[in-house]
Amino acid sequence: MIIDISPPITPDIAVFPGDTPMSREVLMDRERGDHITLSTLRSTVHVGAHADGPNHYEKGGLSVDQVALDRYLGPCQVVRVVVAPGGRIGERDVPGGVASITEPRVLFRTDSYPEPDHWTDQFVALEPSLVHALAAQSVVTIGVDTPSVDSASSKALEAHTAFAATGLVILEGLALEGVEPGRYELIALPLRLVGFDGSPVRAVLRTLDDATGARPRR
Repeated sequence: MIIDISPPITPDIAVFPGDTPMSREVLMDRERGDHITLSTLRSTVHVGAHADGPNHYEKGGLSVDQVALDRYLGPCQVVRVVVAPGGRIGERDVPGGVASITEPRVLFRTDSYPEPDHWTDQFVALEPSLVHALAAQSVVTIGVDTPSVDSASSKALEAHTAFAATGLVILEGLALEGVEPGRYELIALPLRLVGFDGSPVRAVLRTLDDATGARPRR
């Protein structure tokens, strides 16, 4: 079964205050009698479900097209955490502790940003120590159901700095409401936007075949 974990991208979707909202300009339209429909898209690359390129937060970091695609494709673990609004997820908040994380890609379901069309700065972020602890567990990718791994008001970008130090990559803006904790296959490939600091992704989860025991490759 395929589970879509990408929020709909419409002109109503909220972006970070000051960033470029999504808009569509229809240049030609079959409904108006034109021979084709043709659109122009304008938007921040950090819209909806998206991958951060390391150059978004690290001087000299890789652009999103330079990140290995296997970071966004393969076994993952969805973890449900409960943290107060505006707080940060720490090791203490992971059910069973970080030792319970057995897959190389981890998606945190916080339910702290439930309406992608309505901005709130009270979403849950990550503690830098958790990023380092997961790196020690051989995790390579962390995803969140919020606009950022750091708090909206953070200027020091402590969590992003931890990603730069560990080499882990970031997925943000995922739609995980209703997704049960457990193991899945993640498919969330970014566009090959050369030099860019991020890219939208069409993120999906695929359930594992329990009947055959088949598992996606690491």
